[in-house]
Amino acid sequence: MAILYFIILLSVIIIVHELGHLIAAKCFNVYCGEFSIGMGPKLWAVKGKETTFTIRALPIGGYVAMAGEEGSVFEGVPHERTIKGVSHWKQIVIMLAGVVMNFVLAWLIFSAIILINGGYNLPPAPVVDGVVENSPAEAAGFETGDVIKKVEFADGTVVRPDNFYEILTYSTGNTESMTYTVERNGETLEISVAPVYDEQQQSWMIGIRIPSSTYVEATLLNCGFYGGQYMMQTSRELVRAVGRLIRGIGFEDLSGPVGIYQVTQQQASLGLQNYILLIALLSLNVGVFNLLPLPILDGGRILLTLVEMIMGRPLNKKLEAGITAVGVAMVLTLMVFVTWQDLMRLLVQ
Repeated sequence: MAILYFIILLSVIIIVHELGHLIAAKCFNVYCGEFSIGMGPKLWAVKGKETTFTIRALPIGGYVAMAGEEGSVFEGVPHERTIKGVSHWKQIVIMLAGVVMNFVLAWLIFSAIILINGGYNLPPAPVVDGVVENSPAEAAGFETGDVIKKVEFADGTVVRPDNFYEILTYSTGNTESMTYTVERNGETLEISVAPVYDEQQQSWMIGIRIPSSTYVEATLLNCGFYGGQYMMQTSRELVRAVGRLIRGIGFEDLSGPVGIYQVTQQQASLGLQNYILLIALLSLNVGVFNLLPLPILDGGRILLTLVEMIMGRPLNKKLEAGITAVGVAMVLTLMVFVTWQDLMRLLVQ
């Protein structure tokens, strides 16, 4: 049963993403020869008015084959109906549409879950609600009411929090010194503090008390707002995580298909809501990942289009093909790396 949940999860995210590209391309009259869910050998196909809809054997991706794309050959299609034949801004809209659909899917799921649960806990403000006696925070000089403006971690991560949860994302489990920039009575102070291990709580702590969250009732009118708020908070955390990866931090936490399968199995066992929430979170991950400026991804294709706009002419075909090949190699290397990590985790369990 777990494999079915896994296939459904990936299929939903892929279909939504590729449907965004297809709808945008159709709006601009770009010829789309195939809309494929999955990669590899063809299992099923049906011909539409001009687009063939296919399901392929490996549920690890999908694509919309548009006339004018590298590797897509459709005879008899006029230039103005190819992806290269429409204006640059239309190309960018088509490329962005998949990411937008991933975010829309996540927002709809978050909003629906908040509505079904009947309420939402607003994240507490980044304000010190109290200081534990004889703690590192007390020794460092924290006071109740300090407004936390910035936290710098030893690995170079910088968090300018909108709420306290954004601090907890990186401070939980952190064992090294941190520098807090706080505002107190109109004055800005920097406070450095190193956590200590609390045997009772079995975690590293500095001794700052967190304000209570505020519970608000959800209605059909406000669930979309709170769903959007949660989506933006999660998106910011994902962007920070990508920033850390660029600096070489956090690769040990990455997972590939094997790891996602395990998480899917766990969340599905906890109930339908957990499983659907996982779909939303992974949809956000796919959206953010696709914005990276790698040529094989939407973000990279947008970057190349912007370069063409600035140059006022198309890129050299050989140069574009070379850049794309490098992007493919980088993504494949990353996939091999994360899959290897997943398998190693399985062996040590």
